[in-house]
Amino acid sequence: MVSITIDGQTLEVEAGSTVLSAAERLGIDIPTFCYWKRLPALASCRMCLVEIEGLRRLQPSCATVVTDGMVIRTDTPLIEETRSSMLDMLLANHPLDCPICDKGGECELQDMVMAYGPRKSEFRDPKRVFHSKDIRLSPVIIMNVNRCIQCQRCVRMCEEVVGAVALGTVEKGMDTAVTGFEGSLASCDQCGNCVEVCPVGALMSFPYRYKARPWDLNETDTICPHCGTGCQLTVGARKGEFMRVRSDWEHGVNRETLCVRGRFGLDFIESRDRIKRPMIRRDGALTPVSWAEAGDYLRRRLSAVEGKAAGGLASARLPNEVLYQFQKLMRTVFRTNNIDCSSRWSTPFDVLGPLVAGFYSRAPLQEVIGGDCVLVIGGNVTEENPVTEYLLRDAVRRRQTGLLMLSARPSRLDADARAVVRVPPGGEAASLAAVVSALVTADGQALPGDVSANVGATRPAVSSGAQERLVSALEESRRVAVLVSIELLRSPEARATLQQLNNLLKILHLLGKRPAIQFLFDRANQMGAWDMGVLPAALPGLRAVSDDAARTALGRAWGTAIPSQPGADLDAMLELSIDGRMGALYVAGTDPLIAYPDRDFVTRALSAADLLIVQDTFLTETAGLAEVVLPAAGFGEEAGTFTNNEGRVQTVRKFREPAFEARGNLAIFDFVAALRKEPLQPSTQEGIFDEIARLVPAYQGLTQDGLGADGAFTRSAALPAAGKFFPAPPVPKATDRLALVTGNSLFHNGYLSERSEILNTVADDPYVEMSAEDAAELGLSDGAQVVVRSAHGELTAKLKVNRRFPSGLVFVPENYRALRLNSLMRRNEYPCPVEVCGAAPAVDSAASTGSVFEQDRI
Repeated sequence: MVSITIDGQTLEVEAGSTVLSAAERLGIDIPTFCYWKRLPALASCRMCLVEIEGLRRLQPSCATVVTDGMVIRTDTPLIEETRSSMLDMLLANHPLDCPICDKGGECELQDMVMAYGPRKSEFRDPKRVFHSKDIRLSPVIIMNVNRCIQCQRCVRMCEEVVGAVALGTVEKGMDTAVTGFEGSLASCDQCGNCVEVCPVGALMSFPYRYKARPWDLNETDTICPHCGTGCQLTVGARKGEFMRVRSDWEHGVNRETLCVRGRFGLDFIESRDRIKRPMIRRDGALTPVSWAEAGDYLRRRLSAVEGKAAGGLASARLPNEVLYQFQKLMRTVFRTNNIDCSSRWSTPFDVLGPLVAGFYSRAPLQEVIGGDCVLVIGGNVTEENPVTEYLLRDAVRRRQTGLLMLSARPSRLDADARAVVRVPPGGEAASLAAVVSALVTADGQALPGDVSANVGATRPAVSSGAQERLVSALEESRRVAVLVSIELLRSPEARATLQQLNNLLKILHLLGKRPAIQFLFDRANQMGAWDMGVLPAALPGLRAVSDDAARTALGRAWGTAIPSQPGADLDAMLELSIDGRMGALYVAGTDPLIAYPDRDFVTRALSAADLLIVQDTFLTETAGLAEVVLPAAGFGEEAGTFTNNEGRVQTVRKFREPAFEARGNLAIFDFVAALRKEPLQPSTQEGIFDEIARLVPAYQGLTQDGLGADGAFTRSAALPAAGKFFPAPPVPKATDRLALVTGNSLFHNGYLSERSEILNTVADDPYVEMSAEDAAELGLSDGAQVVVRSAHGELTAKLKVNRRFPSGLVFVPENYRALRLNSLMRRNEYPCPVEVCGAAPAVDSAASTGSVFEQDRI
């Protein structure tokens, strides 16, 4: 610690602190333009100059490191004159167009001039003009270079935080101009973070342009509904109409950053594809009815299917309170544990439960990755969890964290990694087994006597230089964080992969590496869905259904007994339907017909259920097969909480009323329970949150008021001692067939974001991604239309050649409904073997689908 004095106030600060950060601790405001907390100091704007005793010249406080005994003054006549002169120079070329500038009312230059600027300019020369019209760099970003004050925030944010390097500067001095490559942002992520950090109106959001002034907006802080990173954002609405999204600079895991989906993808709430009224099937068509008519019909149908199996499927995008109440409805009213929260994979709870209970770190991501080594397994962080990618890049570049990648698909983070191990899809388990074997062999003497004999001798050897570098980095590290893509669960080898992951964490624990794990979920509340017990073998709190004590405690609180046998997951529920044994199948907020990896099977199964109930906001393909459709409130139309990847519980706030005749999800559950004459208590969001905080161990002690601006963390279980080790899986056989995998693209998340008109303007057309080597061998060129064909179906889309892609791999995003990607797949077959060839000129890029809803004609 060093002692310094600022404006007569003495304080102690850590060595290495800057004068600016020390002044902030005292509440002393020093103006800045080019400074940004998460960026290295640039010291170019000269607004933050201060006087330091013993130095002849003013010094930039953002770049000056404190020394013991330093005496600093931040508010003297010389400093005032200097700040005024700097602002006068900026205004000399700045256009006086505040009345039409979108930044008006929240412009940092306006604020600075009012606080520190001259009352009369000394400059009389004509203003510098770069162009007479604004330049539209992309569908969502527009630029007025004349307003730029050359702070370089946008360029540095794009390069150093986002990693896109889409912006740069040309010329020098007062002629410096920020631009994209050849005046375009075609290669940009379109995240809009450059717009967020721009202090003036040089970079602007095109969708928000000329729509409103900040003082016209009614702003609500809430949580992004897309991936599981859990970014905080602020929604601005004017007279009830959605206007824009901006980030909350001081709160949440994301601070000032958002990805393209979070910033520009929230207009899906305005989709015209809403379910307007309840519908029931009459004469083969869905017909709009009143809630009373729907209730009468549903009561009769529920009575008719009583005695048969029931099942429930809920979306991991729904709030905790809704998910908790859904599983409670199924377990207490429908008397079944047939419950699931994913339509894309089965969740092997017997392996996953101990893994989450023992090693999951419910802590800030920055803290988890703050050690000296981070291993990322599976998926593509760049496209699935972009803001997590920003934080990882920051850890690597600013804190020298060693980044290790093990995955089938490449990501932008590969460029920052110390080791990149590329494995075939489904080969993650064998690769992890080899890593475990190498760690045991290298450090066998440091482990208990039986570990080396039982683990190292029976496992495959490290087979590549990249794997050797990965093992070496793990050996040399002091603390290891493991981030695991949820995409791994798609594979039939998911159980084996989780087992080997469990082995790896146990070995790292025995070696004193203090391992911590977090999943990288691609749905906003997947962690919450697991915690709330929306699983066939797990109760709330991830306690096994077979746990008599847990089941008894919940049954006592709920006033009814809970079935003691684990239920069926979605796979098994669909089999029950095919066999004619499924009575009521209740689907809330999700669309298994488009997401389940076997379209033929899921179509037959859903059609075979005696009673298919769909509760959703939008007209989905699954709703087209339903017998009863109930319109539910969408995002922003009901309050609740999400639990993000970190285990952080955050408040999702209501900022608009449900559209048309939609009701809140909790109200609909009450409606259904009342039809069975078994009301649910409590039934309000607040009451349910309190019950969760009382009955779910990780949530105990939480209060809604205590969540605060940054949310509150759930509690991790104590780290268990290393138990038995799982056997090594067989090494997957090599194949010369192309392997099709799927996942999210950068611009879309699931199928929800495709309802965003803004995202559709920046997103690629449906595409097929493959390596340059495979494309050349097949005689295919980038941008050409190609056909991807499996044994079960085919699709046509544009080819996207990726020079970093491994040979033999084909990627098609799951986000395009018109492609019907799941028609190529069969369950328990992933990756899917395919062929790729050029498309005939007459073939369209995607099939169009017509509506099956009578409501569309109303």
